Amino acid sequence: MKKVLLICFLVGGMITASSAQELGLRFGDVTGGNVALDAIFSTGKFNRIHADVSAGHGGLGVDALWDFVYLPFEEFGEPGFYWYAGAGPGLYINDPIWISAMAEIGLEYRIADVPLSVSADWRPTLTLVQTTDLYFGLFGLNVRYIFDGE
Repeated sequence: MKKVLLICFLVGGMITASSAQELGLRFGDVTGGNVALDAIFSTGKFNRIHADVSAGHGGLGVDALWDFVYLPFEEFGEPGFYWYAGAGPGLYINDPIWISAMAEIGLEYRIADVPLSVSADWRPTLTLVQTTDLYFGLFGLNVRYIFDGE
């Protein structure tokens, strides 16, 4: 039953990610493993949903963070740098199920004339269900293809 549920979530995640503006991989600490399918869904000019789906350690991890995107580095002559901050839930489906609240702050670079973005971020996390713990060591590197050319 767990394998069927895992396959259903992965297929659903891929279908959802197919309408993303950016799609790629996240390496580092994610809910459920060390590598995740990483997607960006634009919700406005300066905000977005940053979602990750990963399978690892016998379960499925899903993170969905609402980010605010800022562009403070244009004064240095480099228009491709952005920084972002946000928060949202994390869910790890296994036995037991873990539910957490996450914050995120990161730095992103969109490569000029190439539809590719590279970003690094930090996600302090508060687990709420099964145990209540605070984690500060969640860092990740994201590499994504940009579909809409922004």
